[in-house]
Amino acid sequence: MKLLRNAYLAIFAIYLIGPIFVITAVSFNAKKFLAFPPRGFSFRWYAEIFVDSGWFNSLISSLLIALTSATLAVLIALPIAYAVWKSGLRYAKALFSLGVAPFILPPVIMALAFLLLFSSIGMNGLMINVIIAHAMFLLALPLVTISLGLESVDRALLEAAQTMGADGKTVFRTVILPIAAPFAFAGFAFCFVLSLNEYIIALMTVGFTVETLPIKIFNALRYGYTPVIASIAVVFLLINVFVFSLIARFSNLSRILGAMD
Repeated sequence: MKLLRNAYLAIFAIYLIGPIFVITAVSFNAKKFLAFPPRGFSFRWYAEIFVDSGWFNSLISSLLIALTSATLAVLIALPIAYAVWKSGLRYAKALFSLGVAPFILPPVIMALAFLLLFSSIGMNGLMINVIIAHAMFLLALPLVTISLGLESVDRALLEAAQTMGADGKTVFRTVILPIAAPFAFAGFAFCFVLSLNEYIIALMTVGFTVETLPIKIFNALRYGYTPVIASIAVVFLLINVFVFSLIARFSNLSRILGAMD
């Protein structure tokens, strides 16, 4: 039984790591086509991401959209989660449910809804469209993580601070916010990663007027397969690993993942 278990785990590990290994090897291919095993070794495709204006502008657009939409999502989620935690009023819980609802729907449904919304008010092909759409679609993530952080606040600390003469603003700034901040950062990081990799909503809200990296990759695939696409996949992978390492370092990752199971 132990041998079978080890064999199963080894096969499962190969199944997970295999595609990453292949795409990483292909990204160093010296020839101008995808090939595995790679034909030669070169870093030219990584350099092209920053040298080619098309790829570089798409990278900057993706990073800007991801950072802005993640920040906006956290700024919207924080007061909602705080109101639900502090008061527990029915309207606050309804706001929480509305914040979570978009994430439950298929992305294509949300993309169509945002497309119709922006078209009806004359906002077509603007970067702000995808920023707002991503922030609303991913709002559930910081709502959940911040709520978890607030639930971990010891009410005795609040009573002690109030006994010492601290008003509501001081209690929030000195007691509640430091405890909830790592969970807010986790929500920000989750939003950032998903926004960076999201394609459907970005395509339907800005079309091809603002090319994010996923849209740029799709456009490039129509004209052939080059190793630069593999190099971008590796860069995305490294960014994701870095972001989740920050979450593990500064947030209660085990509690967050346990709540999402």
